[in-house]
Amino acid sequence: MTGLSVETLLPLAAAAPEPITSAGDVRLGLAVLAGIAVIVLLITRIKMHAFLALTVGSLALGCFAGAPLNKTIASFTAGLGATVAGVGVLIALGAILGRLLADSGGADQIVDTILARAKGRAMPWAMVLIASVIGLPLFFEVGIVLLIPVVLLVAKRGNYSLMRIGIPALAGLSVMHGLIPPHPGPLVAIDALHANLGVTLALGVVVAIPTVIIAGPLFSRYAARWVDIPAPDRMIPERPSAESQRRPSFGATLFTVLLPVALMLVKALVDIVVDDPANGVQKVTDVAGSPLIALLAAVLVGMVTLGRAAGFTRTRLSVTVEKSLAPIAGILLIVGAGGGFKQTLIDAGVGRMILDLSQSWSIPALLLGWLIAVAIRLATGSATVATISAAGLVAPLAAGMSTTETALLVLSVGAGSLFFSHVNDAGFWLVKEYFGMTVGQTLKTWSVMETIISVCGLGFVMLLSLVL
Repeated sequence: MTGLSVETLLPLAAAAPEPITSAGDVRLGLAVLAGIAVIVLLITRIKMHAFLALTVGSLALGCFAGAPLNKTIASFTAGLGATVAGVGVLIALGAILGRLLADSGGADQIVDTILARAKGRAMPWAMVLIASVIGLPLFFEVGIVLLIPVVLLVAKRGNYSLMRIGIPALAGLSVMHGLIPPHPGPLVAIDALHANLGVTLALGVVVAIPTVIIAGPLFSRYAARWVDIPAPDRMIPERPSAESQRRPSFGATLFTVLLPVALMLVKALVDIVVDDPANGVQKVTDVAGSPLIALLAAVLVGMVTLGRAAGFTRTRLSVTVEKSLAPIAGILLIVGAGGGFKQTLIDAGVGRMILDLSQSWSIPALLLGWLIAVAIRLATGSATVATISAAGLVAPLAAGMSTTETALLVLSVGAGSLFFSHVNDAGFWLVKEYFGMTVGQTLKTWSVMETIISVCGLGFVMLLSLVL
């Protein structure tokens, strides 16, 4: 890669629209800190919903920066609308596909098929494979609820160390959540930085594979020594037998899950190899591999390969789709408000200020994006909020970058958003309760695992930046 220096990006910043405030760098920097502090305080102390906290924080940022209230509101609403328009439909389609996978028994089919072929030392690797495949279309919290009971059951019946089985599964889910679209965080970062989704997906897979191996099967050996606890009986479910319901086949399920990924990767590959917008093949792959069409195709195919194969009637399919949309209302609002916060930052001139500071500090853009995401993650506990906010802050740095460089910036922000989950993260408590651990044990296992993912993710992103 031919890395872009901050100096080469400064003329691009100079061409940016006139900011909504005339505040100097000092006041603007204090306004940013104050706005983020308001968001952190509302989320952590007041326990306010992240949507409301981001909305209030955006208005506070504008006020602290001396921007007229009407212009601040206009910036926020414009960013909210643009973000929801860009990623809202994709999040909805991903939720529908995930619900079809869960309700049809397709997820159970993948789990049972792989576990039937994995024994002994292969079991941690099987768990990371299951979590990575299941985690592609499912949101993190849904993946935990779906997979952790399986982890507990396998650990109990196979007499495995709970951490030896559980950490690989958690690592697979977390890496997918932070680095791979169509999860909300990566999608928002791609939209904010105007990155190519197919290229980001391809590079994300390259980064994700070694990262999940290190944080999953390899780290689980040490986690099992640090925390040696049995699977809690109260959390182990009685899973229905495979004969108790019709299920889609393993092949059909895997095909459906990987279909949107394959379509987007093919588009990215053709764009690189052919690189001719007038070419007929590229025209077809540009349409078929666009995120909207790829996910829509997977949903429509899934209604047959998953829903109909499981014996769903048309009414049942309709109910499944309806139930999949209600839980994502909060996510869409958070993502939208995060987009509004991002646009307020940009319109206030924060991007230009960060370029100036980066020039004097000589911090590489990839490292800067990671550090900002880490700071917000530690403060708020939310990977999605960290990704949205960090992407907004470093968006100006992507203005003159190549397609590959922009994709790597997205991944560095995503890696930073996973750093050291602790007591202000809902996922921390979810893992703690499911595994029956103390706070200290959760910090030594789950929190350390998240940190390994974050640091390894950044390391592999930086390595790719040197060779591409």
